[in-house]
Amino acid sequence: MYNSSILNSKIFTLLRICAVFLTLTIFSFPAFSQEEHAEGAEKKFEPSEVILEHIADSHSLHIIGNTSIPLPVVLYTDKGFEVFSAAHFEHGHADYTGKYYTYRLVNDKINIVGENNTLSESANVAKWNSSLIDLSITRNVVSMWMGIIILLIIFLSVSSAYKKRAGKTPKGFQSFMEPIILFVRDDIARPNIGYQYKRFMPLLLTIFFFIWINNLIGLVPFFPGGANLTGNIAVTLVLSVITLIVVNLNGNKHYWQHVFVPADVPVWIWPLWWVIELVGIISKPFALMIRLFANITAGHIIVLSLISLIFVFKSFAIAPASVAFVVFMDVLELLVAALQAFIFTLLTALFIGTAIEEHHH
Repeated sequence: MYNSSILNSKIFTLLRICAVFLTLTIFSFPAFSQEEHAEGAEKKFEPSEVILEHIADSHSLHIIGNTSIPLPVVLYTDKGFEVFSAAHFEHGHADYTGKYYTYRLVNDKINIVGENNTLSESANVAKWNSSLIDLSITRNVVSMWMGIIILLIIFLSVSSAYKKRAGKTPKGFQSFMEPIILFVRDDIARPNIGYQYKRFMPLLLTIFFFIWINNLIGLVPFFPGGANLTGNIAVTLVLSVITLIVVNLNGNKHYWQHVFVPADVPVWIWPLWWVIELVGIISKPFALMIRLFANITAGHIIVLSLISLIFVFKSFAIAPASVAFVVFMDVLELLVAALQAFIFTLLTALFIGTAIEEHHH
């Protein structure tokens, strides 16, 4: 009876947490606050517009409803730097005249506006926009900083605990992190890299926790989460380029000999062999980039599509079914968040192991 009451209490506590979480999800959804036209009619809800707005980067941090925090805009033009707040754009409804040019926000992309209030009425405007470099602090940048801070807190606290409790049984947060670190070492690094695995442990741990933590931050639908960082192709591109560089810089002579001077291959086939091998070298990290980007973005789109059903049908009667599927997808996305971090780290270790593997006769 005692154990049963404890179990029931835990279940009800979990249900209350889910209820609060889902309530915040719905109320933080941008469509919950209905906008109106000048005539007073309700604006038609466009789920594709809301979904694309979420998965794209933004110059503001969404809080709840139509409330958001504008972020700094930093632009480099052919005349110098421009720094101002994104609040001047009024969510894309107004232009901002800076020191050198007038700027307009179109689909979260900043463009220079010409004299006739257009974006492309002359070659000069095209030239100005081609020289414009956007160095703004966007929502994805803030989310990445949050992930970096969490990473530093995790690793510095665990490192400090190991120094203070050297030779003792792990305790507290250290006992939670140690199995994960040992998992990366024993099940990813050591089997795929071999005896040289220690050289690459800092890289593999950083990749694993960076992807995992940012995947989890992206699953939080309200402030300060909700960013689609690991579903941004630029972020996954950088991660894959890091893998490409590390793998090929550490490749031994046997690795490069296999690429350029393959044994048991006729010399007249070598040019074709070089093309195939170089395509393989590039396609491996490219596959990492696309896999992470596609899986995380697809998860966000599915969850937002399910929530959008409530607003498409304009009835809370559909809410129970919609919320049930959202809960299921969120639980599944928790698994996907860890799984994608594991796959990216595993394949990185596998590529490194292939490049540094000793030649066997």
